[in-house]
Amino acid sequence: MVKLAEGIIAIIVEEYGEKEFLNRISDPYWFQAFGCVLGFDWHSSGLTTVTIAALKEALKPENHRLVVCGGKGKASKKTLEEIEKASKYFDFSNNIISKLEYASRMTAKVDNAAIQAGYPIYHHSMVISESGDWTVIQQGMNIEDKTARRYHWISNSVESFVVEPHKAIVGDVKRPVALNMTAKESEECRQVSVDLVKEKPEKIVRLLKNIRPVYQKSLIEWINERKNEPYVIKTLIMPRTLNWNALRKAYEIQPKNYEELLSIRGIGPATVRGLALISELVYGEPPSWKDPVKYSFAFGGKDGVPYPVNRKAMDEAITILMNALEEAKIKGKEKFNAIKRLRKLTSNWMG
Repeated sequence: MVKLAEGIIAIIVEEYGEKEFLNRISDPYWFQAFGCVLGFDWHSSGLTTVTIAALKEALKPENHRLVVCGGKGKASKKTLEEIEKASKYFDFSNNIISKLEYASRMTAKVDNAAIQAGYPIYHHSMVISESGDWTVIQQGMNIEDKTARRYHWISNSVESFVVEPHKAIVGDVKRPVALNMTAKESEECRQVSVDLVKEKPEKIVRLLKNIRPVYQKSLIEWINERKNEPYVIKTLIMPRTLNWNALRKAYEIQPKNYEELLSIRGIGPATVRGLALISELVYGEPPSWKDPVKYSFAFGGKDGVPYPVNRKAMDEAITILMNALEEAKIKGKEKFNAIKRLRKLTSNWMG
């Protein structure tokens, strides 16, 4: 997989440049096709981690002017350290280093806290070019139903980290309810959240008590068919505890906007959800509860299941990969098998 990845990347970078390569891997259709060509099953969430691992080993800054930082599990925690190492090689200024480190932290924070659909991040990777451009590909796993969700980011399309910043969000399951503080519809809720933390934390305590009085009855009493089962929508319930130290810190900082609030250490999923629910229930400014996932891990099907095929995206992915494979300096058998996998993928989804 590493040899094949290196051969494909070399041609793409030579023909299109490293910036276009970043554009390609930030595209979910292209990334999925790339992973399939390398030999992984199209429908598996493991394609993400294995493809990124192969990229990390294959990409060499001296040859491709690109480097991969981070990865799965413990490797994700080394992202900032590896950004520093890459910055020394590319001779980045302190300003670029700070921007890269901030982007790494904020992309992880947004997908862990600002979007709550039950997918905590366990894989975080950042691909950086020698010009300082970047793309982030990270993945979360739902421990209850074992489904995964992948988040694609690219620097040239991020105007704000908290207002619809993703290139794509990929998953097999669309949740009926998910907190999405990055939606445009959540703008007023974001503003109320900022206004709340500018008040003394004691006010938030009072508001929480008003929302959940001790005599409040449970929803289960009105659901006859599920009398013996707990009825809990996790994304809707008020968190039992908030990080009061983080809220006190936010009060001291007096954040100018929601992005600055979210960037404060300690402001996590529970605090984000608590502020959002106070905004909705007390001030009448609800967040978006629509799941932002837009694509499935597959390309879609001819019958429209699970999603209609995006033929233009597929055509572009196939064309670039086919040209790269044909020109790549790869052994005959490896090249033949890769082209065979690509053609099989094409015939399955394009009919």
